[in-house]
Amino acid sequence: MALDLAVGALVLVGALLHAGWNAMVKAGDDRLIALAAVFLSSGLAGLAALPFVPVPAAAAWPWLGLSIVIHIFYVAGLVGAYTHGELGRVYPIARGCGPLLVALVAGRLVGEHLSPVQAAGLLLVSVGILGLALEPGSFGVGRRGTLWALFTGATIAGYTVSDGMGARLSGDAVGYIAWLFAAQIPVIPVYAWITRRAAVRAYLASGAWRRGAGGGMVALGSYGIAIWAMSVAPMAMVAALRETSVLFAALIGTFLLGESMGRWRIAAALVVVAGQLLMNLGRS
Repeated sequence: MALDLAVGALVLVGALLHAGWNAMVKAGDDRLIALAAVFLSSGLAGLAALPFVPVPAAAAWPWLGLSIVIHIFYVAGLVGAYTHGELGRVYPIARGCGPLLVALVAGRLVGEHLSPVQAAGLLLVSVGILGLALEPGSFGVGRRGTLWALFTGATIAGYTVSDGMGARLSGDAVGYIAWLFAAQIPVIPVYAWITRRAAVRAYLASGAWRRGAGGGMVALGSYGIAIWAMSVAPMAMVAALRETSVLFAALIGTFLLGESMGRWRIAAALVVVAGQLLMNLGRS
């Protein structure tokens, strides 16, 4: 049940893209509006692709609908976590608990059970990702931020499993991806317009929407790769490999934003790498 090398390489590319669009969101002052811009631009790209892709099979639509609902809670959790905690702390917590939950649900739902060695690798991946958030001397998350981050992690696991199932049942993963992104257009952007109309106008006037539009295209590529990979590979392993986006985010912060990497973060990164090796070498 090891991950195919080519699929794994694509998932890593997707992880890098994921870190990239999150950095774009981080650069904005109002993260809800920035997320709305990401959802809108990626949704419009999905909408433009609809004439060229097949309609998902009927069995996939309940999963697609469930994913849309979970994504609403995901955005609410993300905004709450960023409001009450530092991005560099809450983001790894949210991403770190997701793979463990995906493995648990996938095992019960579709019988994708990891071998003991792979399970140990998955645990190392999650511990390493969480370690990036829990650097000694910088516990800046706070109780409310931690709770929001854990809630966000649960939603990540939820939409990951939902989209993995939907892509498998759709008959065509690319078609499922396009319909999913297109269907999400009315949700977050409309909510942002209703609740932050003046801020949205200011955001558009400032020209910052260009960064949001670029982030949407990157997000489409990132999550599109993950959904396709889950249609051909075990969901837990794809989820764990995708969360290496946290490592890419740390590297972006170090080399582009001037943030310090430090020995703790280097050690946490090595734990993640060791976990990935165990997951992919520990065949059941």
